[in-house]
Amino acid sequence: MSDLLQLTRVSRAFGGLKAVQDVSLSVPTGSLSALIGPNGAGKTTLFALMSGFLKPDSGQVRFMDRDITGQAPHLNARAGMARTFQIVQPFAAQTVRENIAVGAHLHEPRRAVALSLAEEVAARVGLQPQLDKPAADLTVAGRKRLELARALATRPSLLLLDEVLAGLNPQEIDEMIPVVRGIADSGITVLMIEHVMQAVMNLAEQVWVLAQGQLIAQGQPAEVTADEKVIEAYLGHGTAARLRKGAA
Repeated sequence: MSDLLQLTRVSRAFGGLKAVQDVSLSVPTGSLSALIGPNGAGKTTLFALMSGFLKPDSGQVRFMDRDITGQAPHLNARAGMARTFQIVQPFAAQTVRENIAVGAHLHEPRRAVALSLAEEVAARVGLQPQLDKPAADLTVAGRKRLELARALATRPSLLLLDEVLAGLNPQEIDEMIPVVRGIADSGITVLMIEHVMQAVMNLAEQVWVLAQGQLIAQGQPAEVTADEKVIEAYLGHGTAARLRKGAA
């Protein structure tokens, strides 16, 4: 399987803070992978470096075997890379259908066609019954689905999901997991930042763990969640030893 996205020794600092340090990873075409780590680890910064919202201080980003390091986000989107954001900001006065059509307009200038495509995308994420509702009236779960739909409407080959499950209750998480799996099953490569470990364990084939801007582990979900370095990054120094002692 070829790699759709490749990062080679990517770094970015803000003043004296090294937000991302020397990160290298490859996302295989057709995969569903996850990037996890404690708060402040640099995960969203890394997404911004991948997608062009930030330019790395050093290193290289390649997408579809092209060097896109520092390339503007709209050019990356046109090439097939879409991302969602932690804080969902729909066009509140517009309908759900019109919001999704904004994404479709990346490749489709005709309004009628974009609105028709919006309906198809809404069906994929479970928003079809709410197409004519103002976006402002959606619940948190509805807004998360709308954010996902707008990204899908751009017809991506790579979808970067930034905490698409954040703020959802357990039932809403259970309902969203099959939606994300369905997107991956349709052939879109998915890389997700996620704190909901239930989703990571259920969905991800491969996981990268970021802590203090550095990759500290990678592998299958069961492997990385048992890794002592990962346990310490999440729960504090000495936790792994205490857990071992408690299990003895």
